[in-house]
Amino acid sequence: MQFTSPVVVKIGGSTLGSHDTTVRDLVTLQREGVPTVVVHGGGNKVTEWLDRMGIATRFVRGARVTDEETLQVVVAVLAGVVNKELVAAITLAGGKAIGLSGVDGGLIQARIGSEEMGYVGEVVRVNSEPVNAVLRAGHMPVIGPVGLKSPDGGDSSVQLLNINADVAASEIAVALEARTLVFLTNVPGVKDSEGKTLPRLSPEEARDLVESGVISGGMIPKVEACLRALASVSTTQIVDGRSPGALLAAIEGRSGGTRIE
Repeated sequence: MQFTSPVVVKIGGSTLGSHDTTVRDLVTLQREGVPTVVVHGGGNKVTEWLDRMGIATRFVRGARVTDEETLQVVVAVLAGVVNKELVAAITLAGGKAIGLSGVDGGLIQARIGSEEMGYVGEVVRVNSEPVNAVLRAGHMPVIGPVGLKSPDGGDSSVQLLNINADVAASEIAVALEARTLVFLTNVPGVKDSEGKTLPRLSPEEARDLVESGVISGGMIPKVEACLRALASVSTTQIVDGRSPGALLAAIEGRSGGTRIE
C-alpha cells in the first residue's frame, strides 16, 4: 500500500477488547509504510470512573455533558489511562507510537460551545505540526481528545476542554488532508429504519437519516464527523472494529460497514 497522505483512525473505547485485532492492524500498517494517526475515545472508561466517584453522567445527542468535576476525570482518564494503555499495547506489539492529547503543542484549540454542555469544546483550530513531527520521526501519533481553550474560548478559568473524540478525529483528518478517515466502533455500521446495515451513503442521504431520527444516539456525532471530514477527505468509513482485520480491510477498500463519500 502506497500512501503519501496519512490515514486517520478513530478507535472507540468499546472496540478494544480481547478479540479485536486493532492494535495488530495498526502495527501492520506502520510496517507497510502507511502513515497512520490514531484518535481514541474511552467514554465507557470515563463513565466507569465517574460511577466509582459517585458523579452522575448525562448525554445530549451522544455527547457527554461536562461540569468542572467531570472534566477532571475526563482529562485524567483520556489523556492518561486510556492513552498510555493504547500506546503501551502498540509498543509491545512491535509498533512505534507516541501518545499525545489535544493540549500538547496546542494541537486542538477550542472554545466552550454551549452552556447546556458545560466544558465541552467546539474546535476552532487544529495545529497539525505536532502530529506531522511525530510522523516524520517514524512514530504513530496516538491522540486523546482533550483540547486547549483558545484565548477567545469564553470567560472561564478552566483551560482544558472535553472534546468529542469523533469530532476530534474529523477535524484532525481535515487539517492533515488525510486520505481516509475510519471510525472503528462496536456496531456493523449505519442502519436504515428496518435495522439493515447500509453499505454506502451519500452526504445527502446521511443528513436525511439524521434529520429523520433514523440515526440516533452515539451514531449521530460519528456521521456528522464524517460529513465534516468530507470537506477535504475523499472517503469516510464506519466499520465494526470488533471484527478481525477490520481496519486493514477498511484501508484496502474491502470492508463491510458503511462508507460515506
